[in-house]
Amino acid sequence: MTKEAARAKQPMNNQPLKFHWRLTFSGEDETATWERKCGIEDGGAYLDSREEFCRKAEEAGMDSLLTDFGYGKPDPMLVAAVLGQRTEKIKFILAYRSGLFAPTMFTQQLNTLSSLINGRLSLNIVAGYSPDEQKAYGDFLSHDERYERTEEFLAICHAFWRREGDVNFQGKHYRVEKGHLKTRYVSPDRTFPEIFIGGGSDQARKLALSQGTCWMRLPDAPDAMRESIAPVLAQGIEVGLRFAVIARPTREEALSIAREMAEGADNAREFVKTSIGNMDSVSFKKLYEMGKEEWLTPLLWTGSVRIYGPAAITMVGSAEELASAFMDYKRLGVSQFILSGWPKLEEMINFGRVVLPIVREMEREAAVSA
Repeated sequence: MTKEAARAKQPMNNQPLKFHWRLTFSGEDETATWERKCGIEDGGAYLDSREEFCRKAEEAGMDSLLTDFGYGKPDPMLVAAVLGQRTEKIKFILAYRSGLFAPTMFTQQLNTLSSLINGRLSLNIVAGYSPDEQKAYGDFLSHDERYERTEEFLAICHAFWRREGDVNFQGKHYRVEKGHLKTRYVSPDRTFPEIFIGGGSDQARKLALSQGTCWMRLPDAPDAMRESIAPVLAQGIEVGLRFAVIARPTREEALSIAREMAEGADNAREFVKTSIGNMDSVSFKKLYEMGKEEWLTPLLWTGSVRIYGPAAITMVGSAEELASAFMDYKRLGVSQFILSGWPKLEEMINFGRVVLPIVREMEREAAVSA
């Protein structure tokens, strides 16, 4: 690994926490509920409404927007290319799955995109969680084989980004001979993108250590996470968490919103139950089972998992409670968060208005104390 790469992998706990948000789904507007969202999603780009969402994200203080990958959504790279040229500050986290693209071509496309939007991008690489969806894309590997292939895929991408001459690679899944790209990765301060490795399995953690810059996982109580993330942080890899938030002036108001979401969601529960049965994601299945208990901690609500899916585990509470929880994670070593809420736009604006200022003040106080 180069010295620059090692520096890029260093955790940033002396720096402000980074908060990212999920970009709206295809056709989803700011009032979309679960039922409506599933009914209107059609794979369209909806660039005008998404451009407005990007501008609101910039105003709310978000660092980046996650552009999801899946059969029901437009291609995230093309969407980011257009929205990146229509905006000035917001970055884009491109969710992609290895194995669906040749690594040389993928690196070329990503480098081209970086030049179009001045490097305002990062990658969220997921090996895949639904065998059925993977097969629809022509991928028939097992869970462990997909991680093995992702290791090779990212190793080739890094070889191109290092620009140390022709790339030659011989592996189980890929073979490259005399690979050379004239398109460079363009960024004010990097020669390769941040790479979030998503997943909670041992394979995901090992992949983050070898090829990523951040291990992005689902949350747990801080004490329960300490042992698993310590070796990752010790190797200079950041740790990030992905979940949803419900923040209100008081805890009682936030709990009321959560209870309203849970009422009359039988169709959603059945849909998620069926989907989980068809997945081979270790972390998704584990968290779905934990959803039986409703609360993982006094703030982490797992009841949402059985309505919206495992990535929807939700932090519920007052603005002060949520800000304190983020600082607890920061003290643990967590430095980045990919968040969401219902409705996406409304909750993002609310988070930027009532929670983020408290977090920033707490960070300033902690810096003075240090």
